[in-house]
Amino acid sequence: MEHGKGVRDVSALPKAHLHLHFTGSMRPTTLLELADKYGVRLPDALTSEHPPKLRATDERGWFRFQRLYDAARSCLRAPEDIQRLVREAAEEDLQDGSGWLEIQVDPTSYAPRLGGLTPALEIILDAVHMASRDTGLPMRVLVAANRMKHPLEARTLARLAVRYADRGIVGFGLSNDERRGMARDFDRAFEIARRGGLMSVPHGGELTGPESVRDCLDDLRAVRVGHGVRAAEDPRLVTRLAQRGVTCEVCPSSNVALGVYEKPEDVPLRQLYDAGVSMALGADDPLLFGTRLAAQYGIARRHHGFSDAELAELARQSIRASAAPTDLREKLLTGVDDWLTS
Repeated sequence: MEHGKGVRDVSALPKAHLHLHFTGSMRPTTLLELADKYGVRLPDALTSEHPPKLRATDERGWFRFQRLYDAARSCLRAPEDIQRLVREAAEEDLQDGSGWLEIQVDPTSYAPRLGGLTPALEIILDAVHMASRDTGLPMRVLVAANRMKHPLEARTLARLAVRYADRGIVGFGLSNDERRGMARDFDRAFEIARRGGLMSVPHGGELTGPESVRDCLDDLRAVRVGHGVRAAEDPRLVTRLAQRGVTCEVCPSSNVALGVYEKPEDVPLRQLYDAGVSMALGADDPLLFGTRLAAQYGIARRHHGFSDAELAELARQSIRASAAPTDLREKLLTGVDDWLTS
């Protein structure tokens, strides 16, 4: 029975986490320890007690965001660093009620320090397997190409991802600044990934408008869109997303931190939900944005008036949109029902 709004612990609500970037998942304390270990002088914004002030609505702002991300990534230099990062990401997710995690990574970014592209991917996949085994949280990997690089690199990455699909890779994405690199330039890479059985999960509709979401659907045949919130500016596109059952991986804290929306209540969660668009709330980059998974559900409750029944439906949508096997989905969905009747 529904007991009004905001009475249940959102951290206890079973959910799937589908939008979490690799380095961005790091604990701030871990970053400081790794920087000390390797003698890396971090930018002041990464050593403060508070999340950095960010704004990526212009190229200078995005460059600063990327510079901070790159500085953090430079502290991941050995297999044990990768293992620690993934294990801690799993531990954090478990505290937030996650029953399934798909972590996103561009292995080319880690290749120079980990012995090359294939060794880097193998180290990452091994770390995910160990973390899943040790923590009990089922985890899989989304391999993402960088839209700032040449599409031929994306094809190479897609082939590699397909080759390692049996090691826990479930999807192929496209990340970095949406204002650079047309989606259609990467259509061949996504075709390779789809033929290999991987989901199409590109970013779109955060830094650019509805047209980038349409491009993800038309050119890359996306089944999920990373962010996708700017679709709300086009009612016909919203209807299309709802009718097709395409899930938007919405990351409210990210949207506000990067200046896409001024305040949490400006994120169009309610509009998309009421229109029937499937959503999976995600934390994106907790290291830089300061909040993790459960906090995104807290935003839906506090700033958008979502009742516990509606929060439960958001959790169901995340589970249904995941690559989790059927038996695990059913278990998690039952857990959602139990949460709601508790």
